[in-house]
Amino acid sequence: MSTKKATSALISVFHKDGLEPIVKKFNDLGITIYSTGGTEKFIKDLGIDVVPVEEVTSYPSILGGRVKTLHPKVFGGILNRQDHEGDIAQLEEFEIPQLDIVIVDLYPFEKTVASGASEQDIIEKIDIGGISLIRAAAKNYKDVLCVSSMEDYGEVLDIISSGKGTTTMEERRKFATKAFNVSSHYDTAIFNYFNQKHNEPVLKISETKGQPLRYGENPHQKGLFFGDFDAIFTKLHGKELSYNNLLDVDAAVNLMNEFRNDAPTFAILKHNNACGLATRTTILQAYVDALAGDPVSAFGGILISNVEIDKPTAEEIHTLFCEVVIAPSYSKEALEVLKGKKNRIILILKEVDLPDTLVRTCLNGILVQDKDQKTDSVDDLNYVTNKKPSSKELEDLIFASKLCKHTKSNTIVLAKNKQLCASGTGQTSRVDALNQAIHKAKSFHFDLNGAVMASDAFFPFPDCVEIAHKSGITCVIQPGGSIKDQLSIDYCDKNNIAMVMTGTRHFKH
Repeated sequence: MSTKKATSALISVFHKDGLEPIVKKFNDLGITIYSTGGTEKFIKDLGIDVVPVEEVTSYPSILGGRVKTLHPKVFGGILNRQDHEGDIAQLEEFEIPQLDIVIVDLYPFEKTVASGASEQDIIEKIDIGGISLIRAAAKNYKDVLCVSSMEDYGEVLDIISSGKGTTTMEERRKFATKAFNVSSHYDTAIFNYFNQKHNEPVLKISETKGQPLRYGENPHQKGLFFGDFDAIFTKLHGKELSYNNLLDVDAAVNLMNEFRNDAPTFAILKHNNACGLATRTTILQAYVDALAGDPVSAFGGILISNVEIDKPTAEEIHTLFCEVVIAPSYSKEALEVLKGKKNRIILILKEVDLPDTLVRTCLNGILVQDKDQKTDSVDDLNYVTNKKPSSKELEDLIFASKLCKHTKSNTIVLAKNKQLCASGTGQTSRVDALNQAIHKAKSFHFDLNGAVMASDAFFPFPDCVEIAHKSGITCVIQPGGSIKDQLSIDYCDKNNIAMVMTGTRHFKH
């Protein structure tokens, strides 16, 4: 039957917020309510009749509440097929009540894990009866309405009220879909908790907060974001973020994470790559010098600061069209200025740990890898040339290396005085990347004499150090590891260039 009128309901929930109107509506419609434990008490306190499940099963809640509803009379009432003569006969034979609606939610397993609770407390939040009831009711959606989350209470109340206790097949199937989403997500969370210690080579991802985007990378593509954006950001102003905005914001946050504890640093990104970056004594000067790195590409870019943005900096930013501004905080006056453009997205970046695993689709499967958490430091450097970098050059080398790590391969980064002069990004040849960077730096009138060069991978030939040297670059940082490393070292020694090797490649594809 497609449309069914409910005459009975089983209610057993952990979260009772929003439940009262449903219970009262059931009572008004003459729907018999069965319940257990705290939910039973909640209903009785409303002055509404409720039948304890123990009266049906003739068993009390046992094992400290671990077993309450796990009984044939409960599951028989849910799983029976109402168009099946044998099932109906067995309900009568064993005095099993028909259950038309099941409202059950699950113990808060994920919240308990997140709270830092003990393992024993976490284990006790693995729901057995609840998950079984949800699966049973959802399986038998042809006859049973399954409500598995308090987030659906409002919708259920509207359906029951407008239909005077009746539901359609389409409505019941919709709620069954919701229920299996709840149950599968719950099981995924439990597995991932256990797998933290055992590290089985299994990928289980479950995100239930899908946010539709205006479109994907291009207008003809659909786009969705799955995740908790609000856990990382507080959005203060502006339009909704797009698919491309989110990718750029992700790149910006990961880049600035390298400079989290540094002096005031400002970055400008476009298409996931930094087109401007500078570290200075004030955030205003950091912004001005970051913008100087490429004021053309900065148009429509993503801006990010590692310290509070003040009014003078905001006034400078306001003259530029940009999509997103990100900072740990803003002065009141700065916010007033930045909000002057109604579509400009303004975000506060919270102190949160970013995911340490990267996941992407590939062919007909999925690639998973650890995030590149290695940040090159002075302690990692192997001084391979006769000339050694000065203390100022060392600072620039580490600055350039941090940026190089977050720029698309093949890449070359040129920096001077903790300022990005230019970078060559996403080239098929490292020589092309270097020539692109040099050309770009000169087009914006940067003096490369005394600048440093960073490469995300080794030089198989000395051509790059030769080109760099002829442009005035005096110091190079690269991973090393080529069987022909010595060719580049020899060129540097002959031409009074300092070169250091880190031993760590930073490809970014």
